[in-house]
Amino acid sequence: MTDHDLAALGRVVPDPAAVPDPAAPAGPVPDPAASGAAVPDLEAGAEAAVPDPEAAIPDPEAASHDPAVMREQYRSTPLLETDLAADPMDQFARWFRDAASGGLHEPNAMIVSTATPEGRPSSRTVLLKQFDARGFVFYTNYDSRKGRELAANPYISLLFPWHPLARQVIVTGVASRIGRDETAAYFRSRPHGSQLGAWASEQSAVIASRDELLCRYEELATRYPEGEQVPAPPEWGGYRIDPQTMEFWQGHENRLHDRLRYVRTESGWLVERLSP
Repeated sequence: MTDHDLAALGRVVPDPAAVPDPAAPAGPVPDPAASGAAVPDLEAGAEAAVPDPEAAIPDPEAASHDPAVMREQYRSTPLLETDLAADPMDQFARWFRDAASGGLHEPNAMIVSTATPEGRPSSRTVLLKQFDARGFVFYTNYDSRKGRELAANPYISLLFPWHPLARQVIVTGVASRIGRDETAAYFRSRPHGSQLGAWASEQSAVIASRDELLCRYEELATRYPEGEQVPAPPEWGGYRIDPQTMEFWQGHENRLHDRLRYVRTESGWLVERLSP
């Protein structure tokens, strides 16, 4: 067995210069057992002495998935009070136009947050379908979780996350149901498959399987073939959000973001600047 083999087993290979002269008088050989010292297990020690080569090498892929190191430096034009429209819905129309013309995927996607009367929140992504001077409109099933929560607590929040533009719009307000005529008119404009889907899904209710959902859909497709008018489900309709505050957020480098918030008052809209 070579010195290399001995080293691999964890055994100490003596330095030839340190080997005692055989001609020298030998001293007494100590007995470890007699002294009470522990006798090391060379084989066990050999296994512990072998380092794990993977442990010392950081995984760059794992580091890239660490949210603590993910950050973006936003570089954009400052948002000043003098740049804002007098009415927040006009300002929203400007920014929405920028988002739509900028090629953002589904710029009308918004995060809708509701809460129970006890203050337990829930959020989901919903598509905005209309906005004007009266507020924002989306459609849903009134028996869904958000529908039940809005029936008990009409206060609501909308968030438009336009990340590629380093912009957000945050709306708080009060939701109310729109009229059935307006709901029916919009429902008729929906694709045929979406109309059937509104009937097939008891939104937010527990369902046994996807097959059950598809079976309902196929039954409806037989009952209402393509080209035949599908009525709007009675539990399906729109909400209009009357805004009470609207915040326009513009990202900047070093986290020195602009946050300008419109607040409704008895005399009109007040604009406040918030610290980022």
